Amino acid sequence: MQFLLHLPIAFSFLIVSALTSAVALAGLHLVRRKYSAEVLKENHEVGAIIFNAFGLFYGVMVAFVVFVTWTGYDDATKNLQMEASEALDIFHSAEGFPEPANKIIQQGIRDYVASVYNDEVKRMSQGGISLYSGGAHRKLATLFYQTDEKSIPNKELYAETLRRLNNLAQYRRLMIFAGNNTVPSVIWLVLLVGAVITVSYTYFFGMKNIKAQYMITTALTVTITLILFLIYILDHPFTGTSKVSAEPLKEVIEIMQKG
Repeated sequence: MQFLLHLPIAFSFLIVSALTSAVALAGLHLVRRKYSAEVLKENHEVGAIIFNAFGLFYGVMVAFVVFVTWTGYDDATKNLQMEASEALDIFHSAEGFPEPANKIIQQGIRDYVASVYNDEVKRMSQGGISLYSGGAHRKLATLFYQTDEKSIPNKELYAETLRRLNNLAQYRRLMIFAGNNTVPSVIWLVLLVGAVITVSYTYFFGMKNIKAQYMITTALTVTITLILFLIYILDHPFTGTSKVSAEPLKEVIEIMQKG
């Protein structure tokens, strides 16, 4: 299903909505062929009460999941921006180091940001980055540890740069955490089963105007489908056309190249 994330968002919404609506309307057609509107009306009063209660519980759960996934998506965006900001601060701080340490560290931070932008962000969308695949950050940290602290006259600057290096590692970890799927399979199961029950429930309300019932069922199906697909998009913040923008990293690379 991930291929839908790489399509234009409007086209993806259209595909999933059309498929689910077709299935929902086929179910309604089968029920109305078997039961007339008069038969279904006999259970309207009790059915409406149960439907309202179920709809309330399901709506609350869906709203909660949307909030959680949106928060994760927003955190992924902020952590990427903070990572880019810390990298640029380290680059400028290294200017206060003596040669050749300053040039080595600045080149190391250039390589780090380029690696994150060109490689790690892409592999995160495919689940190819874990917390322990340190790669670019490990190389950058090694350059700092190999630097002779005694050769740097400004001890406060060196300590502050090390602090920023630790912050860089923290934002990287948080970004990787956000890149992992946040919605467990069991919650997806509950959401999908709840969606099927909610839509199916509309089959058992008999309306004289069958076209109006088709429209109501379609509207409910499309609404639920779009919300669930929104959750799916937010649950993959580094995948597809709606992924978190890596523009801050690109801008930092351009600034470093000028520097």
